[in-house]
Amino acid sequence: MPNPLSKGWKYLMASFDSKIDENADPKVQIQQATDAAKRQHQQITEQAAAVIGNQKQLEMKLDRLLTSQQQLQDQARTALQAAAQAGDAAKAQEYNNTAEIFASQLVAVEQQLEETKQLHAQASQNAEQATRQQLESEARLREQLSQIDQLRAQADQAAMQETATRAMDSMQELRPDGNVPTLDAVRDKIEKRYADALGAQELTQHSVGDRMAEITSAGTDMKAAARLAEIRASLAGELTQGDKEPGQPELVDAEPVEESDEQAKADAAGEGMIPEEPGDVDK
Repeated sequence: MPNPLSKGWKYLMASFDSKIDENADPKVQIQQATDAAKRQHQQITEQAAAVIGNQKQLEMKLDRLLTSQQQLQDQARTALQAAAQAGDAAKAQEYNNTAEIFASQLVAVEQQLEETKQLHAQASQNAEQATRQQLESEARLREQLSQIDQLRAQADQAAMQETATRAMDSMQELRPDGNVPTLDAVRDKIEKRYADALGAQELTQHSVGDRMAEITSAGTDMKAAARLAEIRASLAGELTQGDKEPGQPELVDAEPVEESDEQAKADAAGEGMIPEEPGDVDK
């Protein structure tokens, strides 16, 4: 039966890790990935160096064993030559014993030499593999570093975009101050006042008093024109009579003809501005 405490603890840890990943700074995570990649490459490099160092150590041992082998061979050969040249049998036996010791040491050195050669061959293969892995790790690290630089640039762009988005959201949340009138409200107020003034002016221009004044002025102008026409006709007649009867007396200015109230009302009614009274219609 599963332990609920252990299960709950694992769930809390997983939730905690998820929250950390969601709220973590991308640049910090990129730096962590960079450090991890460098550490891995450093470990691979150190291991490759150890393998190659083992190969070099075996090479030095091979050189030493080869030197010992040559020396022992030379010493055994010298001892055998001395035994062959010795005139005394006891002396010759001593040289032979010495040659046997050199031979025994030579056999031991040759055995070590054979084992060392096998180890060196294996070490050489391991060194080649380690070198190849180290080169691959170096290339992989360079690729990761280039990707890390690109990720950092993208993280900077993302941060700039987030800042611009927050600024735009803040601008959209701004509202005009209700205590200060807006330009649109001021414009509407001015246009309303101007329109009201134009309407009042138009009503004033088309009032009854103005129409009466226009009618009176028009009547006066008509009377003046009629009177001027009479004067011109009179002057034309005087000139004609003056040509026929010399010494005719001078003309006296005629008095202006006063127009009755009924005639003025009739003229106004003809203009269509003043309605006729019911009594006048009956008349």
